[in-house]
Parts: sequence; structure tokens; C-alpha cells
Amino acid sequence: MNREIFYFFYNLANRSPFFDQTIVFFAVYFPFIAATLAAVLFGFYYKKRRELIFIFLAAGLAWLIAYFLKDFIASGRPFVSLADISSLFLKESYAFPSGHAAFFGALAVAIFLNHRQAGYVFIIFALLIGAARIAAGVHFPIDILGGFVLGALVAYFMRKV
Repeated sequence: MNREIFYFFYNLANRSPFFDQTIVFFAVYFPFIAATLAAVLFGFYYKKRRELIFIFLAAGLAWLIAYFLKDFIASGRPFVSLADISSLFLKESYAFPSGHAAFFGALAVAIFLNHRQAGYVFIIFALLIGAARIAAGVHFPIDILGGFVLGALVAYFMRKV
């Protein structure tokens, strides 16, 4: 099932240069925009510095855990594991769990725990980023799902502490 879902998203790519660039935008550049928006929203608009610190500590910790888990699990990326796949951009590290998904899963859940309406928006952002990274050929769906679960758990347990 992991491969079937992967091919569904991956087959969205390589149809036109414009669509490929859109996928690359959401997979590579949009994460910076989303993180900046979170910082601006909570740091300046809502003036909730404590929540801002919690949100980015949770996201950073989730990314750090994912970073170390990747080498331990050593799961190959789709363009390495499948002969017929070429990615829209290269990544050289292992794939599981996705660091982007862990970061944005934690970010979205941490925001949701502080501000439900903004949380829904950031959940959509996280899903867009995850789907784009699958379509770009750099992650399997299980990599993204694993990152989202890791990020959500980190945010949830940090909130409880």
C-alpha cells in the first residue's frame, strides 16, 4: 500500500515544468514561509512569546529526534529504492522518519494546542509539504506519516511537561 500511495502522488509530477516547480516550491521553499509565518503570527501578532518558544522547541526537538533516527533506521529514499524513480531534487540522507514531516507535524500540533483556528491552517500546511515531498520522489508515504506521528507526539508530551 505504501508504494501504491507513493506512485499516486509521484505520478502527479513530471507532467509539466510548471507543475514540477510548484511541487518543488511546496517541498523545499514553502516550509521556510510556513515557519516564518508561525514565528510572525505568534511572536508579533498574538504577542505570545511563551507559546512561540514552546512551538519552536517542540518542532526543533522533533526534527532533531528524526535526524538521529534516520541513521539508526537507515531507510532508503524512493529514488534509491525504486529503479524507475527520479526525484525532482536530491537528498542524500536516509528517509524515515521525514525530518520535514516531524518538524511541521510538531509545529502544527503545538500551534493547534495553543490556537485551534491557526492550528487547522498549519495542519493543512504540513499536509501540503508532506504530499509535495512524496510527489517530488524524496519520501515514501510511511516516511511522512512516521514524521507526522513523531512530531505530534513530541508536541503533545512537551505540552504535558
